Amino acid sequence: MDKLFLVSFLGLLITHAVGGNMLYDKFNILGELEDLDIAEEDMELFEGPSWISERGGKVLVNVDSFGAVGDGVSDDTEAFRKAWNTSCSTSKSVLLVPPGRRYLVNATRFKGPCEERLVVQIDGTIVAPDEPNDWDANLPRNWLVFSKLEGVVFQGNGVIDGSGSKWWASSCKKNKSNPCRGAPTALTIDSSSSIKVKGLTIQNSQQMNFVISRCESVRVSEVQVSCPGDSPNTDGIHITGSTNVVLQDSKIGTGDDCISIVNASSGIKMKRIYCGPGHGVSIGSLGKDNSTAVVTKVVLDTALLRETTNGVRIKTWQGGSGYVRGVRFENVRMEDVANPIIIDQFYCDSPKTCQNQTSAVQISQIMYRNISGTTKSKEAMKFACSDTTPCSNIVLSNINLEKKDGTAETYCNSAQGFGYGIVHPSADCLSSNDKGYILIDHKENSELAEPSRDHIVHTEL
Repeated sequence: MDKLFLVSFLGLLITHAVGGNMLYDKFNILGELEDLDIAEEDMELFEGPSWISERGGKVLVNVDSFGAVGDGVSDDTEAFRKAWNTSCSTSKSVLLVPPGRRYLVNATRFKGPCEERLVVQIDGTIVAPDEPNDWDANLPRNWLVFSKLEGVVFQGNGVIDGSGSKWWASSCKKNKSNPCRGAPTALTIDSSSSIKVKGLTIQNSQQMNFVISRCESVRVSEVQVSCPGDSPNTDGIHITGSTNVVLQDSKIGTGDDCISIVNASSGIKMKRIYCGPGHGVSIGSLGKDNSTAVVTKVVLDTALLRETTNGVRIKTWQGGSGYVRGVRFENVRMEDVANPIIIDQFYCDSPKTCQNQTSAVQISQIMYRNISGTTKSKEAMKFACSDTTPCSNIVLSNINLEKKDGTAETYCNSAQGFGYGIVHPSADCLSSNDKGYILIDHKENSELAEPSRDHIVHTEL
């Protein structure tokens, strides 16, 4: 089908007598975006816990053996630290958090490097203290931090619960009379490589739920993230300064971005993602406080977004620099989503009005393909780009976004791009050097814009 689209598009260009150089330029852009891909490792590498077998060759390190009580009231922090030190220094060990218990653990850093083939098996519930005033002042932005690891597997059917309700109530976004302050992230994996995470539930984080920071080669599968839709700044999975990351088969519902990807990240693939409630799947925000940001090679393939405040979004602050380049959003179903497709280079998440600035993070080579569903907002597609640093090479293909009253439209400011196949609502506002091939809006064939049910997972993951 993809090749058919390319052939059809090529024929369309020839039909409208596009100049040779322009034809090749546009065709090359399509080729680059088609070739954009991030390798998925076989997630079957997540085997069942081999330590249950006498032949598994694993060394079991149970937190209970180090004095953990698991009643949700007693402080089990020191037991967890001792169990970590033992498992980290023992080859082929399994650090076990057993099922059926709640372990109260304070803010802690679990540092590597560790001996080879460490497995962190979380089957019980790890719960954070619920009182912000009692939080460790030395770790104001972290709860559970794992750093400097290589080849470690985190897996199990357990829960990491941030007990965030009092943190949310004290947020300035909940009550403007409250001071604006940071809050802890529930789970952080930092400065690590070849990490696998499978099956865990992360919920009720104080602020961000799961952060992947300064990592290389991370695979996340079958993870659930859950926070109330009105919990402030509770991003589901936040990726920063990381490369070669794959998120798949995961369900995320939060009070902020389901997934957020920020500076110095490249080679990020998201596949079979359920998002809702939340603010959608975002690149950004980028460029705050006149900073430089670079994000490249990002793919979202197969997702269902339900009743989110944004769909697929790129957001940057005025005054930033750097670029976002090489992004593909495809096979996405929207259900009652506001702003299903949005680029916002005037993002301003601040209690004060943001000043107009001329510099901006450059956005180019962004493809939207096979995106359908319903929009809550009148503007189903919004490309609000910088006048001095316009968005370029936006590609639209097989888009069908409807509003119940039939008023869906597209907004553009300083945005350049082109489309092929069906695009609804029409995006004629995208500028182009050749108006003859800009976009097609054949509504009578709109059924072609529906991604195949074979590719979209409509059931909750």
